[in-house]
Amino acid sequence: MLYDLIIIGGGPAGVSSAVYAARKQLKTLLIAYEFGGQSFVSPKIENWIGAPAISGQELADNLKKHAETYKGEFLEIKEGEKVRVVEKSENGFKVKMESGTDSAVDGASYETKTVLLATGSVRRKLEVPGADKFENKGITYCASCDGPMFAGQDVAIIGGGNAAFETAAQLLSYCKSVTLLNRSNRYRADELTVQKVLANPKMRGLFNAELQEIKGDKFVTGLTYRDKVSEKTEEIKVTGVFSEIGQISNTSMVKDLVELNEYGQIKVNPRTQATSAPGAWAAGDCTDGLYHQNNISAGDAVKALENLYLWLHTK
Repeated sequence: MLYDLIIIGGGPAGVSSAVYAARKQLKTLLIAYEFGGQSFVSPKIENWIGAPAISGQELADNLKKHAETYKGEFLEIKEGEKVRVVEKSENGFKVKMESGTDSAVDGASYETKTVLLATGSVRRKLEVPGADKFENKGITYCASCDGPMFAGQDVAIIGGGNAAFETAAQLLSYCKSVTLLNRSNRYRADELTVQKVLANPKMRGLFNAELQEIKGDKFVTGLTYRDKVSEKTEEIKVTGVFSEIGQISNTSMVKDLVELNEYGQIKVNPRTQATSAPGAWAAGDCTDGLYHQNNISAGDAVKALENLYLWLHTK
């Protein structure tokens, strides 16, 4: 079978594009290893439009239900399967599956005229004692999602790039204090942003601070770090730790198909979400878009689908 479109990913971007594709009566295959995206692990999301508060599990369930509403003549869903590689083919693209996943057969592949990549990314995890124990119990990776839960409290940010300082700017609106731990002697964020954020009296930045351990009981109560200059170990009391040490984009299956930036993110045209490969679009956290949030991922996916539909019917 030759599909009009194959969508890879079961997060907000993947499901949004699948709903629009089915409504436009494109013969579509949605391949979702799992539904929900990164927010699946969030205990409470307060910025998903239309839901004042929702858990990551609820969001994942709702996304799956919405996609399955359109399952039928124009939308096929394969859940629990992983894509190994996407290649150009005579008809457009060939999507080859990994063996050993839930329902994929060795060597299984699907042919499509177009492809929409919504493969997302994963946050780089903290690798110190206590990091696993306190994940979602004080350690978080999303200020937009979880920040308000720490209103009036002392928190820490691990990182020194633009993402870390943008997180700080958000947290300073409602947290009692924000301490940023940067492991080197200079920040990677742009100078103007650094100056503006550090000017806030509730903000403190630490250079040469190497995280050693996350401490707590049922939830985070503090952390220790090593001052790389003095070699002393210091402890600070915080109830929240926001990790901003980067993301790993899920783009290995298309590294030879589309152009990636230095971070492994798919380069897209921000007006259309088109990639460097004609017939391939991308949306969400796997792209080089400026901001990565659930609502933005969904909107970018709709933008991609609209452009994709025109491309199919006007080329």
